[in-house]
Amino acid sequence: MQNIVLLAGNIGQDPEGRTTMNNTRIVHFPLATSRPRYAEGKVLRDKDGYRVQETEWHRITCFNGLGKTVEENCQKGTKVLVRGRIHYTKWTDKENVERYSTEIIAETVDFLTWPKREDDSRGANDPDDEIPF
Repeated sequence: MQNIVLLAGNIGQDPEGRTTMNNTRIVHFPLATSRPRYAEGKVLRDKDGYRVQETEWHRITCFNGLGKTVEENCQKGTKVLVRGRIHYTKWTDKENVERYSTEIIAETVDFLTWPKREDDSRGANDPDDEIPF
């Protein structure tokens, strides 16, 4: 049996991290995935002819080195591919109400867009733009 999740989407806000008392780095970020909305087997379109999208939000959790890499290189709007597992949590709050949470524990995060940095010197003369084939 397998618990595998594969999501490609946009980071919804800058990743936020914290370190536990036993030095485990934990980083969270919301990930938005979208798909077209269908009705009667056809893609719905708005008045301007654009596809109507349904967006779902996923809470992504990264640990230690992966979390550090994500925190240092990602920001709101970065496109990523997350591979991991789904994790459910159940607890009782102070008012004795049962609460539930669902998150994706990331095993890998691949950048689908270049990480943005303030000191980014990539420009029109980027050597990667001059591939000879």
